Amino acid sequence: MKVIIAEKPSVAREIARVVRATNRKEGYIEGGGYAVTWALGHLITAAMPEAYGIKGFRKENLPILPPVFTLIPRQIKEGKGYKADAAAVAQLKVIEKLFRACEGIIVATDAGREGELIFRFIYEYLGIAKPFDRLWISSLTDKAIKEGLAHLQSGAAYDNLYYAARARSEADWLVGINATQAISIAAGRGTYSLGRVQTPTLCMVCSRFLENKKFEPQPFWQLSLSVKEGDESFRFSSADRWFDKTTEATALYEKLKQAPYATVETIVRKETKQEPPLLYDLTTLQKEANSRFGYSAEQTLSLAQKLYEKAYITYPRTGSRYIPEDVFAEIPALIAFLHDHPVWGVHARRLTELNAHSVDGKKVTDHHALLITGKKPIDIFGEEVVIYDMIVGRMLEAFSARCVKDVSTVTAACEDVKFILKGEIIKEEGWRAILKNSKKKDKEQLEAEERESRENGEGIIIPQWEEGKQLPLCACSLAQGTTKPKPLHTESSLLAAMETAGKELEDEELRAQLKDCGIGTPATRAAVIETLFAREYMVRQKKSLVPTEKGLAVYSIVREMKIGNAEMTGQWEADLARIERGELKEQEFRKDIENYATQITDELLSSKILFPKKQSDIHCPKCGKGSLVFYPRCAKCSDADCGLTLFRSVAGKSLTDEQLTQLAVNGETGIIKGFTSKTGKSFEASLSLDGEFKTVFIFPERKKPGKSRR
Repeated sequence: MKVIIAEKPSVAREIARVVRATNRKEGYIEGGGYAVTWALGHLITAAMPEAYGIKGFRKENLPILPPVFTLIPRQIKEGKGYKADAAAVAQLKVIEKLFRACEGIIVATDAGREGELIFRFIYEYLGIAKPFDRLWISSLTDKAIKEGLAHLQSGAAYDNLYYAARARSEADWLVGINATQAISIAAGRGTYSLGRVQTPTLCMVCSRFLENKKFEPQPFWQLSLSVKEGDESFRFSSADRWFDKTTEATALYEKLKQAPYATVETIVRKETKQEPPLLYDLTTLQKEANSRFGYSAEQTLSLAQKLYEKAYITYPRTGSRYIPEDVFAEIPALIAFLHDHPVWGVHARRLTELNAHSVDGKKVTDHHALLITGKKPIDIFGEEVVIYDMIVGRMLEAFSARCVKDVSTVTAACEDVKFILKGEIIKEEGWRAILKNSKKKDKEQLEAEERESRENGEGIIIPQWEEGKQLPLCACSLAQGTTKPKPLHTESSLLAAMETAGKELEDEELRAQLKDCGIGTPATRAAVIETLFAREYMVRQKKSLVPTEKGLAVYSIVREMKIGNAEMTGQWEADLARIERGELKEQEFRKDIENYATQITDELLSSKILFPKKQSDIHCPKCGKGSLVFYPRCAKCSDADCGLTLFRSVAGKSLTDEQLTQLAVNGETGIIKGFTSKTGKSFEASLSLDGEFKTVFIFPERKKPGKSRR
């Protein structure tokens, strides 16, 4: 009997069905010469410092650099400590029994870095010495599973993948444990979490927030003029803007009002062919799902994972936006599968000649770009449908013809001022016809697209003017605008920043070239963002990501340190990719990380900018003896025996010192806006202290509609 080990029970059930294993046992399914079992995610983890005899947070223990990492079963919190997860221990016993009794092992954990680590840690912890084969598939369709089982590869072929996975795991431990302990010791009270990826990500959020808040808008003025050609008028805008209305801009405007005409200086007409967007990888799917539908990165990953486990889409945790030639050969069948679809059928039937812009086997990493599988989705609903349709729509776009446009740019001069007019006519919609009217857009997106459309001159047919032609003026204006700051990060823009280690790139192919230098991986970025929420370092305000006072306090310490440097962290990701390709030894990487952990530990321990606390003369409402002391996360009574604590973070809202003062002095605040319910909805309420001095909500009374009186 051979044992197949999957990553999750749902995947194990799909594989068991294909190999005709139907006899359900405790922790596995048996039949057809196979026993199909499963992990429950990461069953084995690296032990915490206590396993090496190090207890508590003590300066003299740092840095902690275990020569060999101890592996233990997954832990769960119990009281102030941790204990082994009973479910993990029970499943490990099942796996060990099967491994020791079988004639061969087939690894079917997710085909990627983390999936490899999940199996290898189990294999190493149990002390198994049997050889194993690898099932490497990109979808869970019956065809993919059967073909994968027919072409198993030796497990040794994936050793470098494991070395990269282990190096990533150990690097996260070394940096996270040492940095967290060092900053907590430096702070003097409380525990503050830092991490190899989470900290530079937090720095991106805080840096953008402070840049946005410090930005001082400047008014500017721009001239425009209108010319008439037959029954139509055309509006030119000045190439320059003026920040002083009282002098030059006003003088030029007065001259324009008297000018009879503008003179055409240059006319540039050209046909442009715009390639369709590349297929989705996970990060691009997450970014667009956030922009269009407000889905969090974690939510999108979870929905995509469910679709994969139901065999409706290919492996979602991919970092590639390309497919190889052999997969391209299967695309006509997938397009034909959509012919009868009520929404996509009309586009699929028109798609007879396929664009190969997304076809490049050299740019495919572990897995190709996201595709549907051709299995009819009969049991998906709501948000799963949204993600499935996004993947279908992008697939149809990617293989559609280029969009062909005629673009014209006219420059004209009047009173020594240069003016510009753009015109853009779409001759062949090509891929743009697929989602032309189907993208859900909020008010801000619509306004932005309308503004961009005007700036690009979409739909404007420019007459056959010639250089030197004088165009009679029919109107002119001097309009005021205001400079705007970079917007706060959303999950979409933060994912883009993580993908390029903070480098701002619009071109999707340039971004793809930098993917090995980003921070985190497509599979882990969502979890990093969720960690920042869980640590109360940032909150969501509508779509924007806003750092809390706690997050800003951490940023104030680490912003100039190595641990906050996104580009340096991006280099570690590039090194992990090199380990995976066999170009760098794991031991060399480990040595560099140990040096890095030592340096950041020293930096943090010697930090002089510690978390501030502010004393006040506000009497404690509970004991009346002590006074309130304000910290980044809370306000506390100065009398340690009292124990009063007023937390700043309430329902996703960070309270100010003034609001905490109102709560302590008056027992109640005024109406506060911006709280977020468990369902994600925004609400407003007052806060009050109950009989046990706990913070509770008081909701404003809503007037019932009634008959109006006269």
